[in-house]
Amino acid sequence: MSNARTALLLMDFQADIAEHSRAAGTVQVALDALAAARASGVRVIFVKVGFRDGYPEIGEETPVFSGAKAAGRFSGASSRLLEEFVPQDGEPVIDKRRFSAFAGSGLELVLRAHDIRDLVLAGVSTGGVVLSTLRQAFDMAYRMTVLSDGCFDPDAEVHDVLMRKIFPRQARVVSGAEWAAGLGSSG
Repeated sequence: MSNARTALLLMDFQADIAEHSRAAGTVQVALDALAAARASGVRVIFVKVGFRDGYPEIGEETPVFSGAKAAGRFSGASSRLLEEFVPQDGEPVIDKRRFSAFAGSGLELVLRAHDIRDLVLAGVSTGGVVLSTLRQAFDMAYRMTVLSDGCFDPDAEVHDVLMRKIFPRQARVVSGAEWAAGLGSSG
């Protein structure tokens, strides 16, 4: 795996989604992975839920997201990253419109523009954005790593089953520290 052809996807580390994952240490693991990626030349991409003004992407019968529309969540200022996640120059923040990081976003275009072939996934929630993104990326022939402790799900059993039984079929599953330790200098 070449660091120059790898991207760390930090997914849904935003207000209204990731606050509850702090106590589990997930936010800190993601921040440590962010620092390791930057130090080793791995591209960093932030992905978050973000709808346009007026929520044109959400129909009346759109499960889950119609509730966000009714509550005025994930649009404009209510779609911000957690304060610790500050993108540097050249690190895109991509708005997605559904669970998968690819859904209604420009993620695939960004990945292709930089010849990215390896994805490292961290996000909240494991059964939402991580599962959906992993499955879609697998079908698109990306090689993937999932940071087991860089992901969080409010249902610990769902997180555990996905990490132990489902994800290993399509990705390498390692801790954030293991992944960071395996990074060499940029290249």
